[in-house]
Amino acid sequence: MGQRAQAAGGCLTMTVGAGAGLAVWSVGFRGRFQRFEQGPDWSVLYAELPLTVLGGIAVSLGLWALVERVRSRRSAR
Repeated sequence: MGQRAQAAGGCLTMTVGAGAGLAVWSVGFRGRFQRFEQGPDWSVLYAELPLTVLGGIAVSLGLWALVERVRSRRSAR
């Protein structure tokens, strides 16, 4: 696999991970944003959202690196 294909695969994996993190974060958003009989909780937007998206990116890139390592070991045989 060429370097461009590896770079494109990494970028695509990162984008999919960010989308997955955003999808996980959006489940139950209204319940977390409007706490019971209180005003809006803004930490949901400036703390939870970026951490969830970054977590999705980190997990997907870790999985991609693991797959690449296994693939390179198999091709070295």
